[in-house]
Amino acid sequence: MTVSTTSAARSRRALVTGAGGFTGHYLVQELQAQGWEVWGLGRVPAAGADHVIHADLLDAAGLQAAVEQVAPDAVFHLAAIAFVGHGSPADFYQVNVVGTRNLLQALASLERPPQSVLLASSANVYGNVAEGMLSESTPFNPANDYAVSKVAMEMMARLWQDKLPLVVVRPFNYTGVGQSTDFLVPKIVDHFRRRATSMELGNLQVWRDFSDVRDVVRAYRLLADVCPAGETVNICSGRSHSLLEVVDMATAITGHELEVRVNPAFVRANEVRTLYGDASRLDQLIGGWSPREFAETLRWMLEYYVDGSTTDE
Repeated sequence: MTVSTTSAARSRRALVTGAGGFTGHYLVQELQAQGWEVWGLGRVPAAGADHVIHADLLDAAGLQAAVEQVAPDAVFHLAAIAFVGHGSPADFYQVNVVGTRNLLQALASLERPPQSVLLASSANVYGNVAEGMLSESTPFNPANDYAVSKVAMEMMARLWQDKLPLVVVRPFNYTGVGQSTDFLVPKIVDHFRRRATSMELGNLQVWRDFSDVRDVVRAYRLLADVCPAGETVNICSGRSHSLLEVVDMATAITGHELEVRVNPAFVRANEVRTLYGDASRLDQLIGGWSPREFAETLRWMLEYYVDGSTTDE
């Protein structure tokens, strides 16, 4: 285990697992902007964190030493195998379930446990069978190993509810600058950036809830502030857009038109037409929720590079 430091201490101390990932990068910035001292934990470098501590979630002893050193006031557990198409199903369960258990065990054994522990689950736990707006009471119906591992993580975490102030969040689809083109919206953005002549997608007439990563991490930070221990909370916009709408928005922003081909291999059998989240519980807990319109997010992504330089600070 090695530690590097880059800045002076701040008043509140946050431990962010997966700080080197897409979401972690933005969460580190969000917390720092609010005066938190941020410790990034993981195997991937967490650029921008005040302190970086290298530990593996599957190394229980090393993880224990790491959390004892940090002694966090709040923990944001983002580290996970998250790409549904990841090649090894066993990794989902090892990292997402066993790794999370190791972390909870380590935190519960601290002399001064954290005041808030936020666990990132996923709206994938609802599956693709329920139609329309999904609330936190929607039954589990996971459709892949990633989703099953998140259900298992949530169930396992209940064993620690009397020892730790746990808040489980279920983010719906979200995106932003820096997300891999393995994901749908960055794939669309990439085609428009390159001014490609054509693009292959699946069913264009499916409606989904898309959020901005900057709003998602703001919700995480606000939930940590109020710490509704024992709650499970959807993180979503409460709105839906079809893939065709996303393509049309990108066309309007860039002035570029491309041919969209529906590839049957990308079309899921019995795919639900409309699926979006109920954000009312989040709104109640944090005292008002007003996420960005998705067109703003899409414009940010499409205009991020201008003449080879970035437009985002």
